[in-house]
Amino acid sequence: MIMLNTISQYASFDKNVGFLKFKQEVVNNQIWLIFFYIHIFSIPFCLLTGITQFSDQFLTENRKLHRIIGKVYAYNILFINFPICFLLSIFSNGGLIGITGFLVQNFLWIYFTIAAIVFIKKRNVEKHKKYMILSYSITTTAVTFRIIKNNFYQTDMPYHLFYGIVVWISLFINLLIAYFIIRKKQKLSFKGESIS
Repeated sequence: MIMLNTISQYASFDKNVGFLKFKQEVVNNQIWLIFFYIHIFSIPFCLLTGITQFSDQFLTENRKLHRIIGKVYAYNILFINFPICFLLSIFSNGGLIGITGFLVQNFLWIYFTIAAIVFIKKRNVEKHKKYMILSYSITTTAVTFRIIKNNFYQTDMPYHLFYGIVVWISLFINLLIAYFIIRKKQKLSFKGESIS
């Protein structure tokens, strides 16, 4: 719902809504603006396709569809959102803190996604799952970031400083959650092997 509300406000292509209010120095740059809209309207596919990939039942019953959806997710990141987010990161809010935070997120995003692809090609399902969880944790930083930014901003802190710090906090939170999910799956897998 958060991302839907965020994305829907840009459907009018008004240059003075939402995030664009704070980017008036670059909204007249056609390349930046086109990249921004491509990112905004393509990122939901990453979020939605990623969700379907973590259901064991869905995987068991729809292996072919799982592969197709997985390719849509991976190609979206590799060929659309990684290069676009690299450019957008350089012009991001939050000063140097925000820029470096977004760049780190972006390079982790493509590293985890490529690793997931490499391991499934090697038929290493466990490592594939691990890196897909890590990749999706980066994908969903967009959600975590907006939850924190929209609910915890205090006017006594400069907005750009707060913005940059939240970039790093959202990354840390999501990677921590991914770590615990991976650990839990590893323990369940180990127990299953012990019982058998």
